[in-house]
Amino acid sequence: MSVNRVDISGQDIPHFIGSWLIANPVVCDELIHFFKTNVVRHEKGNTSTGVDDQIKLSTDLSLRPRELGLDSHEYVRNYLDILHTCYRDYLEQWPFLKGIMPKINIGPFNIQEYLPGGHFKFPHTERFSLASSHRVLAWMTYLNDVDDGGSTSFHHQKIDIQPRKGLTLIWPAEWTHAHSGNIVNSGMKYIITGWMHFPVEDPE
Repeated sequence: MSVNRVDISGQDIPHFIGSWLIANPVVCDELIHFFKTNVVRHEKGNTSTGVDDQIKLSTDLSLRPRELGLDSHEYVRNYLDILHTCYRDYLEQWPFLKGIMPKINIGPFNIQEYLPGGHFKFPHTERFSLASSHRVLAWMTYLNDVDDGGSTSFHHQKIDIQPRKGLTLIWPAEWTHAHSGNIVNSGMKYIITGWMHFPVEDPE
């Protein structure tokens, strides 16, 4: 197995946040390299309300599934194989999902860079409107260690997670898992993040 389960909370009650540590974190370095060598595609981080540095301050690189066959995207494909391993293990932890979501689609997703002062400190959820109602799960991998700030806070669960290279999370996209990304005080923070949703059914 290319990932190992880790405990992020110490809680005995279910919080439905799956967590794994990538066994060979070189894939994280490769994704950061991919981000840094595709500067032309960098955009200011935005939310459903547009660009607002008071809500989210980051630099994002958006990726689309149709790009994954490109030779230049080998690092991204390698990462998604690992993410799929995490998802299969999430199904083992919550077998009810096997019956309703044995297969998933992943739409556009992002690699994000947070410089000192960067954040997504506005509490938010990943399913917040009709346009995002197809999202079932959210996922994220921290691509580097952050020692000073930059934690992710899940507000209802009262869980704070400090970025650790290779730490991968999968959690429900619903309002129950509202969260925020706290200010990076020093250093830099890199993540890759996106959503899992029901597959598109073939028309009969």
